[in-house]
Order: sequence, then structure tokens, then C-alpha cells
Amino acid sequence: MANNNKKNNKMGVEEAGKKGGQTTARNHDQEFYEEIGQKGGNTTSKNHDQEFYEDIGKKGGEKTSKNHDQEFYEEIGQKGGKTTSQNHDQEFYEEIGQKGGETTSKNHDQEFYEEIGQKGGNVRGRQQQKDNKNN
Repeated sequence: MANNNKKNNKMGVEEAGKKGGQTTARNHDQEFYEEIGQKGGNTTSKNHDQEFYEDIGKKGGEKTSKNHDQEFYEEIGQKGGKTTSQNHDQEFYEEIGQKGGETTSKNHDQEFYEEIGQKGGNVRGRQQQKDNKNN
């Protein structure tokens, strides 16, 4: 079929799509793409429920984790943290800390807190030993 298109001087769907995309990119700026992205996002949110977003988020996360290493996640975490800290004040962090603490306490028992306390203590102890060796 591809040969038939070439013989008839007709372009295939893939090639036509690519050319159309390139032309659109030349003719429009970032604002255009932000606007159509916003419209598409609004339409999608009207047509899908939370389960849909959880499913695509999980799939995307699995795909991303296969393609990236720990260094990638550390880098984007630092960038996100820096951006967040530039956009929010202490009150914001107090509020989300309070919410997180309340949610965690509802979902976990004392054994959980003992376990994370032990882990935190172990990490802190290793860090202090490392600091003492460097001094």
C-alpha cells in the first residue's frame, strides 16, 4: 500500500500528519498551545472520572520509572522543591504539614511510627558518624 501511494504521488496518513504538525508549529506560538491544552484538559476532565486519572497516572509512572534512574528523580524533586519554595510561604508548609500529619495518623498505627522513628534514628546516627569522621 505504501508503494501504491508513492506511485500515485499521494502521501500517507503518517506523513500528512507530520507535515501538518510542522506547519502548525511554524504558525503558532506557546500561547496557542497553552490555550488548546487548557481546552483539551477541560474537555477530558468533563468526560472522565478520578479512576481514569489514577489509571493513566499509574501507567505513566510505571513507564517513567522504567526509563529513568534515581538521579533523575532526585533532580526533578529538587527542581520541584525549589519552585514550590519560591511560590509559597511558611503558612503554606504549616498547612500541608498539618494535613499530611492528620492523614498519616488516620492511616497508620503505633507500630508504624515506631518503625519510622527507628529508621530515622539510624539514619541520623550514621550521618553524625560521617560528620565526626570529616571533622
